[in-house]
Amino acid sequence: MSLKIAVALAIGAGVLTSQAAEARPELIGIHAENYSPGTIVVKTNERRLYLILDSGHAMRYPVGVGRAGKQWAGTTQIDGKYRNPAWSPPAEVKHDKPNMPDVIPGGSPRNPMGVAAMTLAGGEYAIHGTNMPGSVGGFVSYGCIRMLNTDITDLYQRVSVGTTVVVTR
Repeated sequence: MSLKIAVALAIGAGVLTSQAAEARPELIGIHAENYSPGTIVVKTNERRLYLILDSGHAMRYPVGVGRAGKQWAGTTQIDGKYRNPAWSPPAEVKHDKPNMPDVIPGGSPRNPMGVAAMTLAGGEYAIHGTNMPGSVGGFVSYGCIRMLNTDITDLYQRVSVGTTVVVTR
């Protein structure tokens, strides 16, 4: 192997390692006096989800959020938690993609909900995993909050039904 190839491989491995590090939740310092511990705050413009631990600390996760025209803001609660959920496309998705199946079973590699989902009260939105990890970090959904499967698994274990969720733009 030539030195150029070895250096390119080492640089490539470093890039992969740094991307993986960004994928894990991070414990960060934050000024969160306005939120109670346990609150989930989604900052749409940052494409980040924060789980408030106390007034000075949070867990931060990268997320995919609503694309232009599909974003929303407000306060809601988690009203259900599901492992390997089946998925039925909402009417708006079905309208845009009429050939989509009516139900995609949980555990299917085609299921866009990933390994877990937490539904949000008052609408057709959820915080969920994904079968398209490259979409996390973008403006990609119809309003749901998309997380890497490892991150939704971590968050799922930390919160319960009734947790407050605040979505800001």
